[in-house]
Amino acid sequence: MMQEEGAGYRFLTFTLGEVFFALDISSVREILDLQDITRIPGAPDYMRGVVNVRGTAVPVMDLRMKFGLGRVEKTLNTRVVIVEIIKNEATSVVGAMADSVKEVLELEPEAIDPPPAMGATVRTDFIRGIGKHGGRFILILDVDKVFTSEEILDVARVVEDAARDAGATAA
Repeated sequence: MMQEEGAGYRFLTFTLGEVFFALDISSVREILDLQDITRIPGAPDYMRGVVNVRGTAVPVMDLRMKFGLGRVEKTLNTRVVIVEIIKNEATSVVGAMADSVKEVLELEPEAIDPPPAMGATVRTDFIRGIGKHGGRFILILDVDKVFTSEEILDVARVVEDAARDAGATAA
């Protein structure tokens, strides 16, 4: 995590069910109201499909499904957080469905604990830390591990193949 001298870390907080999560604000590009999602055949179940973001197909991941917490249902509060992942000089963009987006929050380093050791059966590698704010715990996600470049590239390939197939059918 990068920070300025004497400053805390800034996060976008959101909910999946009753659990509060946070993403480093520097990786968040924008927040969208839930819109129509086009399902991509062959994509994993948690990859709900793609949305149109200013003419670009952006893959959308259901974080509740990815974390084994059920499925994000469409409500007035449902949002898609557009996240930018930079890996090996390449930038990937992916949407993350959330039950609701709460606020941008600044946490001091001393308010963030390392993730707990949960044993070999519970995956916590995607949790960067656990923040404490207002008497509540916030699971701080590691963007690079939640949105691995391999699964984004897999879905990007499926999207490209679908677009190529649609173009071939239209011709």
